[in-house]
Amino acid sequence: MELRLLVTFEKVATVLSFTQAAAELSYAQSSVTGQIRTLESSLGVELFDRLGSRIRLTEAGERLLPYARQIIDLTEEARAAVTGAQEPSGALTVGTMESLTSYRLPPLLEYFHHRHPKVRLALRTTIGDETRQALRQGTYDLGFLMEAETEHPGLESAVLAVEPLALVAAPGHELSASPVTTAGLTGQSLLATEPGCAYRDLFERELTALRPVRFTEFGTIEATKRAAAAGLGIALLPEVTVAAELAEGSLVRLAWEPPFTLRTQLAWRAGKRLPAHARLFVEQARRLVAEQGSP
Repeated sequence: MELRLLVTFEKVATVLSFTQAAAELSYAQSSVTGQIRTLESSLGVELFDRLGSRIRLTEAGERLLPYARQIIDLTEEARAAVTGAQEPSGALTVGTMESLTSYRLPPLLEYFHHRHPKVRLALRTTIGDETRQALRQGTYDLGFLMEAETEHPGLESAVLAVEPLALVAAPGHELSASPVTTAGLTGQSLLATEPGCAYRDLFERELTALRPVRFTEFGTIEATKRAAAAGLGIALLPEVTVAAELAEGSLVRLAWEPPFTLRTQLAWRAGKRLPAHARLFVEQARRLVAEQGSP
């Protein structure tokens, strides 16, 4: 297996597109297709299922991917050690979520863009179980989690911060003038992002322990905030995502404290030897999130 073939395979497997992989690698699409066929021929297996205009990894491709990434990372690390290069380099596929990408990660992404441009970051938006599964399979190198638990089977993790939550509504909401009980929320119009988000699922569990409730789902945090500000109901969201609206007065915080605590974490597969550029990412994530503090 030639290194250049593994590099091409890793790129195609990450973006799941021959066209996009060719553009990012500065190859002709025919070259990418030819390299994948050469690699498949040398291994005697198909690495991708071709589904019309779409592709996906076969079982053999999924097994090869983490090894390909390790070989690429070790090659880059060996080159840096031999040549004495000080500049971190290499690819990192990072699982994240809307709340972190938009509100926590910009300083971290800016840091790597300006200070370490040879570290190639690819962000993939998934949450909860999807992120954990991708880490275990080696599809992601690192993954951000926002969970109550800090122990995850098959993974190691670093806790970056406790993530405060805020129950918000439009100004003048009937619950905005006095303390709120959990029972008092069950009869309200409830707004939420998609299921699978830890704070939404824990909130729903608390309420349904008292009586069945129904959420109106808006998919994204931005849409949920707008709906709450328009008076359509109340929503539980990470405080960092509503800090600006609370400050300007388009949303108000209701006097209810969640009976659970979420922690923002950065995780990776247990036993995985993180290359230098991945260790740097973890270190800088710790530092920059700590510097941000609570909103």
